[in-house]
Amino acid sequence: MDQGAIDRKSWVEWLDRIAKPVLESLKERRLKLTMPVQAITEDREDYTYLEALGRSLCGMAPWLELEGLSGEEEELRRCYADSARVAIDAATDPESPDYMNFAFGYQPIVDAAFLSHALVRAPRELLERLDEPVRRRLAAALKATRTRKPGFNNWLLFAAMTETALYLLGEDWDRMRVDYALRQHEQWYLGDGMYGDGPEFHADYYNSFVIQPMLVDIVRTVGSTHADWQAAAKPILKRASRYAVQQERLISPEGTFPPIGRSLAYRFGAFQMLAQASLQGMLPAEVKPAQVRCALTAVIRRTIGMPGTFDANGWSRIGFCGDQPGIGEGYISTGALYLCAAAFLPLGLPPAHPFWQGEADWTAKRAWAGEPFPIDKALT
Repeated sequence: MDQGAIDRKSWVEWLDRIAKPVLESLKERRLKLTMPVQAITEDREDYTYLEALGRSLCGMAPWLELEGLSGEEEELRRCYADSARVAIDAATDPESPDYMNFAFGYQPIVDAAFLSHALVRAPRELLERLDEPVRRRLAAALKATRTRKPGFNNWLLFAAMTETALYLLGEDWDRMRVDYALRQHEQWYLGDGMYGDGPEFHADYYNSFVIQPMLVDIVRTVGSTHADWQAAAKPILKRASRYAVQQERLISPEGTFPPIGRSLAYRFGAFQMLAQASLQGMLPAEVKPAQVRCALTAVIRRTIGMPGTFDANGWSRIGFCGDQPGIGEGYISTGALYLCAAAFLPLGLPPAHPFWQGEADWTAKRAWAGEPFPIDKALT
């Protein structure tokens, strides 16, 4: 079997291992009964279940949307697509024991947006194939987040992403929330593919956890509806491509990356923008898709294989590499950890795509082996 096919099989198995406890529990409407809530602060049970759903689907969505698969992978994909729709039903049905909180507290602003991002990434499977009553309840749940003001930072994009999903749902959507997020992030652009998280620069992975992936998918989805947004799309995509190049160079020959900044418990979800650039064909010519696959495979394998990453029942545990509860901030709980699924976005590419073909060393591996590698150039 070709190495690319071997890697894809591993990626599907890893995603299955991560997502299965969440979606199987929701399918039975038993998530709140079965998911342990590991948290640093006491209020996270109000939010952790929506976190688990939205973040799992945010990463799975392109794979759920992929057509043309066959065999065991297609059977698994189809089962997960069915389970995802059932999960959305369970999360938005007021009669469900797993009915989730969209209406109070600030955290639902975040995770309604991650769920919305999943809808944007899989409109056929997660929107068009929803039963009409579920669509109506989903729209009402997303609109319920409008009663609270997002923070003056990357949170503006959460509000904008939720409105983008409402646009796809055919609902009334607030263009001002989208416009404000896009305009403000233009003000916060710092150069060389990097945005500030609000007025200040933070040395962390939030350009990948939230900022650049959401900017890209918002303008790709609703950019054509307004001339200003259409004009903004080109620099947004160019910056995202540059940031993806930087991310690829962060991966060491051993498959590690620097534990810098907050939210390290999202593990390899730190590479969402690199994964998205691969999915959407945004890698520059000097970065081959296969080298990104090999780099990400090394990171995921090294991380997911560490003892303590999962508990005895398969639920994620707080940690960067293994069981490390001390690195969890106050907003971290079990559900939040499922943002790691964002690294699996390239599963939305068919097996014949160059991403899944052959082998190639990534930049740092070539550099530290004394082999030729491309000079890095700033985006000007």
